[in-house]
Amino acid sequence: FYRQVNKKKFFLVLLEEARLKYEKEEMERLEIQRIEKRKWNRLEAKDLERRNEELEELYLLERCFPEAEKLKQETRMLSQWKHYIQCDGSPDPSIAQEMNTFISLWKEKTNETFEEVIEKSKVVLNLIEKLKFILLETPPCDLQDKNIIQYQESILQLQELLHLKFNVATEILLRQASTLADLDSGNMEKVIKDENVTLYVWANLKKNPRHRSVRFSETQIGFEIPRILATSDIAVRLLHTHYDHVSALHPVSTPSKEHTSSVTELVKDDVENVEKAISKEVEEESKQQEKQSHLIQEEKLKVEEEQDDIEVKMSSAEEESEAIKCELEMKVLSETVSAAQLLLVENSSEKPDFFENDMVDLFQFTTLGGVYHLDILELPPQCKPVKGWMIVEILKEGLQKYTYPPETTEDFETENAFPPIEVTLEVHENVIFFENPMVVRWDAEGKHWRTDGISNVSYKPNERLITFSLDTFGPVTLIQDAHINMPYQSWELRPLDVNKVLLTVTTVFTEIQIQIKENLCMLSSVKLKDKKHISVLEGTWMTPTPFIIALKEAGLNIFPTRYSHFYVVINNKVPLVEVKAYRQMALLSSTFAFGWSKWNLLCNSTKVVFKVREHLPEECTENPNWALLMFSGDRAQRLKIKEESEAFSEALKEETEFHSTLYHMVRDFASKEAMEKVRSSNCQFVNSVCHMLLSTRLLSYS
Repeated sequence: FYRQVNKKKFFLVLLEEARLKYEKEEMERLEIQRIEKRKWNRLEAKDLERRNEELEELYLLERCFPEAEKLKQETRMLSQWKHYIQCDGSPDPSIAQEMNTFISLWKEKTNETFEEVIEKSKVVLNLIEKLKFILLETPPCDLQDKNIIQYQESILQLQELLHLKFNVATEILLRQASTLADLDSGNMEKVIKDENVTLYVWANLKKNPRHRSVRFSETQIGFEIPRILATSDIAVRLLHTHYDHVSALHPVSTPSKEHTSSVTELVKDDVENVEKAISKEVEEESKQQEKQSHLIQEEKLKVEEEQDDIEVKMSSAEEESEAIKCELEMKVLSETVSAAQLLLVENSSEKPDFFENDMVDLFQFTTLGGVYHLDILELPPQCKPVKGWMIVEILKEGLQKYTYPPETTEDFETENAFPPIEVTLEVHENVIFFENPMVVRWDAEGKHWRTDGISNVSYKPNERLITFSLDTFGPVTLIQDAHINMPYQSWELRPLDVNKVLLTVTTVFTEIQIQIKENLCMLSSVKLKDKKHISVLEGTWMTPTPFIIALKEAGLNIFPTRYSHFYVVINNKVPLVEVKAYRQMALLSSTFAFGWSKWNLLCNSTKVVFKVREHLPEECTENPNWALLMFSGDRAQRLKIKEESEAFSEALKEETEFHSTLYHMVRDFASKEAMEKVRSSNCQFVNSVCHMLLSTRLLSYS
């Protein structure tokens, strides 16, 4: 009995001790929470207290964006002036009258050889390129709907006329087929190569039923034609344009008119009000002095002196008015630039129109390597020498296509008289395919690319040859998934020199390095599966917009569109937070390195997390000391966790504070020299870095 009582007392003592221990630990925990909360509140209050001051300083630093845009506008105006004084005969693509005159005059020219058309095509392609750049580089707020329609119509007219000229030149060439016939085969074969166009044409003059394999000399390019074509008066043409004038033009993104017009009108009203107030003040002073001069006529000398004072006041008032007007114009420009930047990262809420199974969605896929125009043509009447003259019959209807297979096949004995035609093409040497390319054909009626009607596709990557069977001839092209390099695996933005950085983007298939300086970008290197790939773009400096287009056309697409989120699983961030982060990262990029962090995936869409460190000399960067920053657009903080930590936490690093901007956050642990470099950064350089960050959207697509 006593043993049981003692045992019971023992358990009660243990329970009491456990209770006291729990209460003590709970009190300690609550005390720590109370201290942490007090500390947090104190830091928030401090951040709120200096918030306006920090935002004002950031506003002054971000003036580089409207300044860069102003320089771009001046460059565009200077370019127009240079074009005007050159008087080289080429039209200004932005002036509709000049473009219409150019097109009309070229239409009137006849009997141009293929070589002459190729030479003229360089001017035409340059005009099309300029028009596309105008649509892409002009701030959306400055693009009126009528201008967009005008530029797009000019592009389409030039494209159609250029292709028409190639057809007419082909007809002129085929009229001379008998004089250009090969001595061995008796058939005509012609290859004309240029930087933008390559023509392969074969004319069936002998109509030998055994000659069914067509291979162009010194190439593997050719066709396997059926017997019915081998015995017909036909010519086979392969016109490889290294550009795509077949696909529909992409729509031009424009911001909401309500937003842009309200901002512009608001600032314009401010300008007008200031001007009115200053002019009214000057006018009142002037009237007052006039009254005094009438009352006291005898004091002429004094009046003259006062009038001089009036003139000085008026001139100073005008100077003040001009300064205020200039400041408000910069405010308008700043709002315009901000709207254009936000447009680059906004996602479309609606997916593009529904596509049938065999139709190609050009928001998901991209055409690469140009377009192969495959045509079976009726052989036109040949030139005949008569008494020293060359006589030729010119058909009124011009060059005619040979219908294969014919619309009615009743007159033919076998069902398999019109088998698919085997075609072998060479893939453009400057294009990278990360997977085997897909072959698609153009549907002229539906105005889209299709995957049906093509079979037996085989690709030899080493020889860059693709072979397939085609039911009927027409334009074909090669496509690749536009998002094959998305999402990215990692990225890094690192300073190289004064106003010069290196952006590295690593994907599943490749590592792309881009150098940025002033208002120029350059492809530094491309690595494919740990092997360096030599690209024709390497070492060529271009402004951001042409550079992005060139990379896309080379198959190196790391630039998502507003529809890309429908095709890629992404870590979507709030657009405004993204824009603010990219702008401030660009401001700091001349001295600070930024890098990908795995924790960016785990924080919510209103915050971004990335690594940052002050850039040190090369010999000191073996073990870089990265800091982890979290930014919500309105608040920046340094995180306690490291990249190697096991779990994510938003806990603040010891002895650090909140700040309203990234600039003030990094200033807490940066050297004075680094911050001085940031303040003296070139505005065009900062703008170019920001444009590249906005175009790649590293924080959402990694």
